[in-house]
Amino acid sequence: MCGIAGIYNRNGAKVPYELLARMTRTLAHRGPDEEGYFLNVDGTISESPTGPASLPPLRNAGFSRPEFPAAGNVGLGHRRLSIIDLSGGKQPLCNETGSVWISFNGEIYNFQSLMQDLKARGHKFKTASDTETIVHAYEEWGERSVERFRGMFAFAIWDADRRQLLLARDRLGKKPLYYLNDRDRVIFASEIKAILEVPGVSPQIDLTALSDYLSLLYVPAPKTIFESIRKLPAAHYAIATRDSLEIKPYWDLSFEPRHNTGEAQMMDELVGILDEATRMRMISEVPLGSFLSGGIDSATVVALMARNSDQPVVTNSIAFNVSTYDEAAYARKVAGRFSTDHHEFAVTPEAVPIVEKLAWHYDEPFADSSAVPTYYVSKTARQNVTVALSGDGGDENFAGYRKYYFDLKENAVRNLFPKTLREPLFGALGRIYPKADYLPQVFRGKTFLSNVAKDPVEAYFFSASTICEEDKRKLLNPDVLARLGDYRTSELFHKIYRNAPASDHLSRLQYLDIKTYLCDDILTKVDRASMAVSLEVRCPLLDHVFMEYAARVPSSLKLHGGVSKYIFKNAVAALLPPDITSRKKMGFSIPIAKWFRGELREMAETALFDRTSPGAGLFDINHVRRLWDGHLSGMRDFSQPLWILLSFQLWAKVFHTGKIQ
Repeated sequence: MCGIAGIYNRNGAKVPYELLARMTRTLAHRGPDEEGYFLNVDGTISESPTGPASLPPLRNAGFSRPEFPAAGNVGLGHRRLSIIDLSGGKQPLCNETGSVWISFNGEIYNFQSLMQDLKARGHKFKTASDTETIVHAYEEWGERSVERFRGMFAFAIWDADRRQLLLARDRLGKKPLYYLNDRDRVIFASEIKAILEVPGVSPQIDLTALSDYLSLLYVPAPKTIFESIRKLPAAHYAIATRDSLEIKPYWDLSFEPRHNTGEAQMMDELVGILDEATRMRMISEVPLGSFLSGGIDSATVVALMARNSDQPVVTNSIAFNVSTYDEAAYARKVAGRFSTDHHEFAVTPEAVPIVEKLAWHYDEPFADSSAVPTYYVSKTARQNVTVALSGDGGDENFAGYRKYYFDLKENAVRNLFPKTLREPLFGALGRIYPKADYLPQVFRGKTFLSNVAKDPVEAYFFSASTICEEDKRKLLNPDVLARLGDYRTSELFHKIYRNAPASDHLSRLQYLDIKTYLCDDILTKVDRASMAVSLEVRCPLLDHVFMEYAARVPSSLKLHGGVSKYIFKNAVAALLPPDITSRKKMGFSIPIAKWFRGELREMAETALFDRTSPGAGLFDINHVRRLWDGHLSGMRDFSQPLWILLSFQLWAKVFHTGKIQ
């Protein structure tokens, strides 16, 4: 895995080499093994050097002084985590003539078959790397070459003949790619912090992104928390020329069901495709292992790895001392079943102050508390391997979240009543239902009544939101509210739901989650937490061929008789211990409600009520105090909104921003 960065000055201004190096070196954690640069010099091509002597070299890197006469208007930087072709895959890398240069982050799992095809078409290879395969594929098929890649990727290609920069991101958004586009330049990088190194880049907050974050725990694409910087959406590429930046989609996921295949055959085919996807992700020239939570998804990946390996699989888990959050016993059971080389780390409250370090790695406010255990399981894995497979994607593919089941029940009631009766009746019941945030089962009853009164998409957004619109208005200060006007985050959900290539409601919700929660929460969390410790993570269940097949399995076989992931559980049952497929799903999170009242209290209180914090003026401090005191009383559970606020304030402190102008 790697980090990429670069600048294309449309106005012809020279790219300072020291600036390009400074941008690239902020990404050293993504690629600790090597660094390289490309600059077009006076209209000609220059070889990739290894690093500027004017900047202090990283420890043990041995970088030498490059010689660039007068830099041109294009620069590509690269930090490498060596996985494939350790000696020959140095970047940036070019074609035979030096007219096409690439800086690439990711893995192309089908690169060997593509390489053979390209060789047959006359292309000459000087390395055995997947990176060079992308270069020759671009020469052969242009920007549409992205449609042929099976893997995870974000890359930049400078085409000197066409005088254009191509940026591309994989289908699911596993690998990040940020950019700034203005009249004079295009700047891009794997992480925002590299772009912020460029003089003149505004750190002004996008208030609509702040509103989105308060609702969803993350900032959804294409926004970032900064007005001037954007995410390239998943399954899109962008072409930057002197006069324009054109962004185009190249893939989408269809949920139209297949009708001519029986259930037994579908199960066999699902396991067959997943087995192939797992084998493809086991290609590595460095030590490889797996995450193991004890849930069905990661257990299945470990089972398939064990089937395809003649060595014990290296598995890595985390544990808690709070039983309702701890899956370690199940992970150990799976590890024992497949005789893995198992490693475990216990997450305690003392570990949670890592969130300040994570704020730097995530670049944006990010409040999914499972980032903490994800960081620690990545750190544990990195002590043993360089590449780890994960079970991410199973819940999105097969309707595994409990919210899908609750939504099904809400719709059943909603369909019994006309809208004219439903809204006043259930809306009123929801408002008078006892306030009991400390009793989850009662709180769900209140949510149920409120949701039945809403239209299906608005109800789903309400269920997905941690801070609802009404509470958001209490939390934000009047100036911020005035600037936001009538903006509502839920419009994003409505737009994606309307455009979903699906005919039934559940499939539309799955599509919505894949486009938002999966990409901008789950995959962002895993990428940043793993890259913080220089670990590459691969996800067989997010193989796009597997996902295309799973998407077209009828919804009735995903959520069936109240059983979530019905067809997947049956398909992999023979691979796993029986109690793994039948056990109740547990969330991958930390006991923050308890910890806020104990070990984290002092740290959290200091951060939340620091009036000198850059982000302090965005919120109504009196309302924050009410939330805090209510939570400490033990009668209410406000841990989620408090964690959102704490994560934001730590981020604002790290990036010295949060003020509005």
